[in-house]
Amino acid sequence: MNPHLDKLHSYPFEKLRQLFAGVTPNPDYTPISLGIGEPKHPTPAFIEKALMHAVSGLASYPSTIGSEPLRTAIAGWLERRYGLPALDAATMVLPVNGSREALFAIAQCVIDASRPDPLVVCPNPFYQIYEGAAYLASAAPWFVNSEPGRNFAPDYASVPDDVWPRVQLMYVCSPGNPTGATLTLDDWRDLFALSDRWGFLIAADECYSEIYTGSTPPLGALEAAHQLGRSSGEQPYRNLIVFSSLSKRSNVPGMRSGFVAGDTVAMKRFLLYRTYCGGAMSPPVQAASIAAWNDEQHVQDNRTLYKEKFHLITPLLKQVMDVELPDAGFYLWADVRRTGLSDVDFARRLYADYNVTVLPGSYLARDAHGQNPGQDRIRMALVASVDEGLEAANRIVQFCQGLA
Repeated sequence: MNPHLDKLHSYPFEKLRQLFAGVTPNPDYTPISLGIGEPKHPTPAFIEKALMHAVSGLASYPSTIGSEPLRTAIAGWLERRYGLPALDAATMVLPVNGSREALFAIAQCVIDASRPDPLVVCPNPFYQIYEGAAYLASAAPWFVNSEPGRNFAPDYASVPDDVWPRVQLMYVCSPGNPTGATLTLDDWRDLFALSDRWGFLIAADECYSEIYTGSTPPLGALEAAHQLGRSSGEQPYRNLIVFSSLSKRSNVPGMRSGFVAGDTVAMKRFLLYRTYCGGAMSPPVQAASIAAWNDEQHVQDNRTLYKEKFHLITPLLKQVMDVELPDAGFYLWADVRRTGLSDVDFARRLYADYNVTVLPGSYLARDAHGQNPGQDRIRMALVASVDEGLEAANRIVQFCQGLA
């Protein structure tokens, strides 16, 4: 067996299951889960219809590169959303079965284990796929802690100079999971300069890009590259590829549909790798994805629902914990130190007393550089209905007030 499997940590939700083992939640309350970031809004009917109308496509093997109409739809969305010049859909866009498997696969494709002590830079806290991908590619993760003073964006300037020569891949998550932090144009300028100097690939995870609390959409990686003059020349978007998904944007987590786009050199190698992995998207899912990428009204409606929840729930929770609106995403990243409980004890007792599930922040981070940046925080996914979210918030307030 692959010895690197022994380096993998339990997934956060397995840790949560173990934390709740033996706990009987208060039967006076119906269960409400804010623990898992699984969209609960209804899937738009037109996407379901497109999927069902294309079911005859199951009779054919799909190609790894996907259909030309799907790649064109994705390229068109990227151009409209980020104000990009025309993308070559044949060489710069690749459909994938959800961003999760592609984020894992890119490390297996990129890492050269023959080089000494390869590193993969990851934000901390982080989406655990980054860490597992690094280990199973025979590399090690180097965690960059988020900084409250930077609205929880990672402090890349804190990375020692002697680390960068070993870095082969950098995962960037903007908007961030779980913090909701977004990178600025200056942040991207610095990251591109580091990539140019040391030659590593940037894998930009943008799965939460379409859920934001303000009026201005978050800056995308390709958008930043274009604004900084990196979208043309012999190798447009050099050493940058982005990952996105329909799961959050269009409420179709079970459809497993996303894409990778960017640097043609990296994309060509990634397509070769994926041809051997068997990661082709089924024709019905391709048809439904085309419909989803070509429509924005359902995305605006979805975003409006999240905004309503954020603006109703956040003021309630501010009464009993330190929490602010995130830049984007659908999580609240709350400091619970005012309650006198650790993040783990808070989650366990809240579940026992009020049947509300939240995720301890320390489960989403690693001890790195003398601290665990998730400690004393909880992640709450505002994925339930408005009424259910308000009910959960009121229970949390009652719980915290009862601790005083």
